[in-house]
This record gives sequence, C-alpha cells and structure tokens, in this order.
Amino acid sequence: MKPVTGKHVLTSSALLLLSTFASGAQSGTPTATPGYSVSVFAAGNDKYTQPDSIAFADGHVFIGFGGDGLPDGSDGKSSYIIEYTLDGKEVHVYSVLGHNDGLKRDPDTGKLYAMQNEDANPNLVIIDPITKEQSVHKFASAPPHGGGYDDMVFRDHKLYLSCSNPAHNPNTRPAIVKASIGSSIEVSETLAGNASAVDVPTGAKVILNLQDPDSMTLDPEGDLFLDSQADSEVIVVRHPGSWEQSVLQIPLSSPYGTPQIDDTIFMPAQSGFFLVADTPANTIYAIRKDAFAPGEAYSAAVGAPNSAGVSEGFVGKLDLDSGSLTPVVSGLESPHGMFFIPTDDDHDRD
Repeated sequence: MKPVTGKHVLTSSALLLLSTFASGAQSGTPTATPGYSVSVFAAGNDKYTQPDSIAFADGHVFIGFGGDGLPDGSDGKSSYIIEYTLDGKEVHVYSVLGHNDGLKRDPDTGKLYAMQNEDANPNLVIIDPITKEQSVHKFASAPPHGGGYDDMVFRDHKLYLSCSNPAHNPNTRPAIVKASIGSSIEVSETLAGNASAVDVPTGAKVILNLQDPDSMTLDPEGDLFLDSQADSEVIVVRHPGSWEQSVLQIPLSSPYGTPQIDDTIFMPAQSGFFLVADTPANTIYAIRKDAFAPGEAYSAAVGAPNSAGVSEGFVGKLDLDSGSLTPVVSGLESPHGMFFIPTDDDHDRD
C-alpha cells in the first residue's frame, strides 16, 4: 500500500469517456458516475493522518492512519488505528509502534491483525476489539526478500503475507509467504517473485518479476489475489500451498493510462456500501449503489502521469478477463484501503 505521489489534477483529453468522468471534479470534489454516489464517511485531523487500510469487526469500522512515520519504522514513530461506528463516529483509538499498513480481521478469533513497517523491520500487533488489549509479535528472522510485509489474508485457518519492497531484481525471493505465529513469527514461501504464470488476456505462459507486491485479498473462489503495484498487474494464486497451485497474471489498463492499484474488493452481497481511504486527502469516502452484483470487483487506482506529471486518482470496476478498469468515482488524490460493509449483516469478510 505504498503511496503514489503526485497532486491530483484532471487529465486533459478529447476522449468522450474521460470528459464524462471529469464533470465536477475540477473543484477537487470526487465525482461518481451515474448509478453511484460518494460521500464523506470520516476524516483525519492534524494528529491522525494518511488513512489507509480498513477492516470491519463487531459492527464497527477500523481504519489505520499511518501518519508521517517512515515505512521502515526507523524513526520510532507510532501509527493510530481508529475505531468508528457505522455512521462515522469515533469510538476508540489504538496506538501501534511503527508505520501501520496492513489491517485485517481474523475470522476464527475476531481479532484484528495490524502489520507495521512495510519497507523493513516489520512487526505484527494483534488487537482484541472487545477487550482493547494488544500483543506485539516479532519475526524470527529478517524477511528473506529484503523488505517488509504489507498485507495479510486468512485462508483455511492459515495466514498469508505479501512481501513488499523486495531488494532483488530480478526478484527470485518470496512474493507471498505463509506465516506461523508462536513465540515469534516463522514464514515459508508460498509464491516466488519469479514464478511461472499464465497471462489471462493472451493465454501466454510468462515468468513473473514481481517488484512491488502490495495489497492482497481473497477472490470469490478463495484464491489469493495480489496486486504488484508498481508493476501495474494483479496476480491470482489458485489452490495456494497445494500440489494444484497455479498462477495467473492480469496486466492492468484504464482510460487514465496504465494504472497502479492498491486494494481490490469483491462484492460479497447485493446490499451495502464500500469505503475507500483517499490517503493524501486524509479522508475516507463511502461509495453507494442501489444494488451491487455479488462477485464483481472494484479497485482503488491512480492513473499514469499526464504530460504535466500529475495523475488521476479513481475507483474503478475491474474486468478480470481484460484487466481494464472502468472508473466509477474520479477526482480522488490517491485512494488506497477499501472495504465493503454489507447492510444485511450476513457477511464479515477479510
């Protein structure tokens, strides 16, 4: 979930598609396409800045504010995780040492896992949202890829981590690891940065070189869904850790040029809304639609820099066959964390 630099300025284009998205966005106000609406859910302040990851537990929303701390934690600063009600009212503030990036709920225990220091020196804080107690967990050894850990996924009672900021090019080290938590955290490789994959749009066999593993989630099939942010691609790991494991690559495109994405969410229900953290704007927005198609994917994205060197931040619907993103909300600065909040109370997904 590394920040993508560049102040928001709308790109200039004669394309009718882009002019549709640009309406009303020049004032800096996010603009939704017809059928969608966008509103402010919560905002930071002078102390709580740089919102990113979002989790949901026990009917409350939890948002990690990374602040201005260094992503390797070397400055000794802390981050804040703020608990909100569903109408955006602050309930509780947790302080964690280091630069918070990943934040996920363990479906088995209901506890929150907060990952710090995505560039190096990672640590994991486990939070009990009922008792408010925290425990700090360190890794048994330095990350084998030379960076830190970014995002997390719980699958079949196992914990997987994305291996961010790799120090190798080509990257022959792990891009995803499985973590076991005891007196310290041990990791083992699930996906190599140079794994063999199938390119979904063309069907060609390729060798990966993942230079920026970042956000990760589960797709509706239960596969690991990883974005390699600076590489402008997503990776799907099917049947992870089994003899059937296979890998798919999906290069990304958008009306704003080749995009970099952060979080992707798959709609688990028809009714609800989703939150997106616009990190440099220090604002979390709620995006609504009368009905979502279960299983459809949305990603937080930043387009390629235009001729003036600035980029368009947007949320787009992701076509998994082609990798194309169709903007549904534009006029953002640099959106990152996302989470779907169902209104039927039947879902509480990773």
